[in-house]
Amino acid sequence: MTGPVQAAPQPRKRQGAARRKLLDAAARRFYADGVSATGIDTITAEAGVAKMSLYNNFSSKADLVLAYLDARHEEWLDLYRCRMESARDGRDGVLAVFDAYADHARFAYERGFRGCGLLNAAAELPAGDEGRAVVRRHKEHVEALLSAHVAQLLAGRPEEVGPVAEHLSFLLEGAMARAGLEGSAARVEHARTMASDLLERL
Repeated sequence: MTGPVQAAPQPRKRQGAARRKLLDAAARRFYADGVSATGIDTITAEAGVAKMSLYNNFSSKADLVLAYLDARHEEWLDLYRCRMESARDGRDGVLAVFDAYADHARFAYERGFRGCGLLNAAAELPAGDEGRAVVRRHKEHVEALLSAHVAQLLAGRPEEVGPVAEHLSFLLEGAMARAGLEGSAARVEHARTMASDLLERL
């Protein structure tokens, strides 16, 4: 079973060895320390590459931040696709979205789980920044996935699909916020149970 998707952010450039090292280092440092607090020197030192390698692959730190956000979106999509391999119906599809977020929360982060890395980064970026648009598209993409799965469950009741998908999206985002504060996937797992109960009542 495949889940319908909307257009999503696409990686901006092909992957080379130095670029991959820089993205991996940026992912660790941006998530653990924050985007604003992490300088170019810190990233190149952790990646083990010369500063010129960064500018050969990214036009600026802002460009690196955009690539990091793209990569986190793709990372989450990979988790979702893995969960979808065993999905049989719309209900399983909805729960696959929650499971993919829980899988993310269980990663072995250097300083523990701190919530959604995309939202954390967006909170540091100024209004109008392109990075915030990338994060918004990710969240809209996730809600569109939920909507598509709910539509499978509510065939013949299209007027209910949007409100239910929005309800599930708010439940998921609220759970992620609390999970980030508590440093645990427990809230996301609880939200999954709540979502499953809601779907049973449709």
